[in-house]
Amino acid sequence: MSSAAQPLPKGADAGPAPVPLLEPREGIPPVTATPEALAEVVAAFAAGRGPVAVDAERASGYRYGQRAYLVQLRREGAGTALVDPVGCPDLSALGEALQDTEWVLHAATQDLPCLRETGMRPTRLFDTELAGRLAGFARVGLGAMVENVLGRSLEKGHSAVDWSTRPLPEPWLRYAALDVELLVELRDALEEELDRQGKLGWAHQEFAAIAAAPPPAPRQDPWRRTSGMHKIRRRRQLAVVRELWNARDQVARRRDVSPGKVLTDAAIVEAALALPSGVPALAALPGYGHRMGRRQLEQWHAAIQRARALPESELPQPTLAPNGPPPPRAWADKDPVAAARLTAARAAVTARAEELDLPQENLLAPDTVRRLCWEPPAEPTAEGVARALRGYGAREWQIEQTAELLTTALAAIAQPG
Repeated sequence: MSSAAQPLPKGADAGPAPVPLLEPREGIPPVTATPEALAEVVAAFAAGRGPVAVDAERASGYRYGQRAYLVQLRREGAGTALVDPVGCPDLSALGEALQDTEWVLHAATQDLPCLRETGMRPTRLFDTELAGRLAGFARVGLGAMVENVLGRSLEKGHSAVDWSTRPLPEPWLRYAALDVELLVELRDALEEELDRQGKLGWAHQEFAAIAAAPPPAPRQDPWRRTSGMHKIRRRRQLAVVRELWNARDQVARRRDVSPGKVLTDAAIVEAALALPSGVPALAALPGYGHRMGRRQLEQWHAAIQRARALPESELPQPTLAPNGPPPPRAWADKDPVAAARLTAARAAVTARAEELDLPQENLLAPDTVRRLCWEPPAEPTAEGVARALRGYGAREWQIEQTAELLTTALAAIAQPG
């Protein structure tokens, strides 16, 4: 971008055809996979200048968990590095060398958990995806942002490959290096655009919140996220889903493969619906066909039998105990006044988000709006609403933009006399 005074194009067809980015400017760097090579990378990046672009590749859909199988970095004065966390599982020295450096990531919350596992965690960051959302871009994927902002195009053909493959093919390494090639340039252009729009301070608050956030707590009852759960109606069937999910998870963890490659969600739901009484009946169900060995079938059948043998008192409840307000669809019956408050508050937040040209969920998290409307503050003033929003984790810029309008929206709904 030539000047901060010139708005960045935000449409899909805002300018000439993007110029393909085909090769890293210094070529494809060698993969760093030994302690000696890692020490050289640490020294080079510690001596580099300015922000450091960081990315990570996982093997989702192939391996168990979300660990990193390649970490890419680029910094002025250091060039690009491709680090193999399999050969170098402890990258804490690299993280320490960059501790006081701003890290530039795209969709930071996706990569930070796997980077944290290697010992890398930023104290300052710039998220180019989130910056794009705040700046009002309709498409915020890395490829779209690079095209719209920098006029270049990235090849995205290897994003879903098995990054646990060793050795990594050269085309994959080229793709990985190019992912950090322009990240700092994108950051600089977006910083100018956010400053032009008066949103740079907002972005800094968002980035600081991401950097300071603790690791997410383990998900409660993760088996409830099995695809197709809406078909399950009975508690005994829920128990089958739980037992099969847990058995599958143990096998997947032991074999280090994606759970879906062990047993599909669809197969788990089929067994829960059918409640087969024997191995032959199980083998006749979709997902348990002739390719599955007898030993595997017996393993899944044993899980089903465990669920069938549970006493009623130990069967899972249809839903988890609510942590917060009930689903909005139930508000009209449970608390019509709260439902009216939610409608008014949502309309107010949506209108302000449109004025500011940013997504509603970035102006204020939908869960925060729901909690505020379900249990409004005892003090129905802007100060009381601001305290409530702060307690739910809203940033100061969000409070400044929404506290007054939410106070007005809540006050407009008559309380029962």
